[in-house]
Amino acid sequence: MTELKLKYGLFVGLLALLSFTLPVKKRVTIWMIGDSTMCQYDSSRFPLTGWGMPFAEYFDSSVTIKNEARGGRSTRTFISENRWQPVVDSLKEGDYVFIQFGHNDEAKSYPDRYTTPEDYKKNLIQFVDESRDKKAIPVLITPVSRRKFDTSGNAVETHEVYSKIVREVADKYKVSLIDLDQMSNELFQKFGEKNSELLFMQLAPGENPNYPLGINDNTHFNTYGARHIAELVLQGIKKDNLELQDRIIKNKRKS
Repeated sequence: MTELKLKYGLFVGLLALLSFTLPVKKRVTIWMIGDSTMCQYDSSRFPLTGWGMPFAEYFDSSVTIKNEARGGRSTRTFISENRWQPVVDSLKEGDYVFIQFGHNDEAKSYPDRYTTPEDYKKNLIQFVDESRDKKAIPVLITPVSRRKFDTSGNAVETHEVYSKIVREVADKYKVSLIDLDQMSNELFQKFGEKNSELLFMQLAPGENPNYPLGINDNTHFNTYGARHIAELVLQGIKKDNLELQDRIIKNKRKS
């Protein structure tokens, strides 16, 4: 009986030691607001994949991902359609808000979503201020680059005006910045003009039953491309030394 009590005591002591040396991480939520390059897609649109989909797979169980990005949205319409306010109302202290807009804001040919540079800047500041009012942590992300090469085979900047505004807001308001525009542009250059097609929704007619007529899209990613972009964002988290880096699990790329 004495030996049994001794073993039990040692067991309880070990549990107490483990609980002391391995503190439980506080749960946090990453709220993602943005456009079609980030958002969720259902299986009927496979292999179309927003980078926010694989991004969610890279964190341990202490992190919850809330991907509120929607296709076709600009900063202006995300606010006017009342998509932003529910996020604000749900924010808790220590949450993160990842903000990536620009593709639709700059689309002058789509007046339903176009946002002037001045209003784009104002809306970004609103996202930052209202996140901070709830003691959440905003993270600004420049719009991911489109695939475009010049005649010499050099990847071309495709968001010059709007990415510059994101950088300016991040600098002035001391906000963490992930320069995804620059990082993705460098990725496409590394792949090269032809091989970079492998990252995008480039399908020949009859190649995929979801796209019987084929598709030639240099903006939206397939599953392979979205995972590469998600990993660039993870690099940005580490580069900016965000606390989130301690919650990232091992590389999970499958292809």
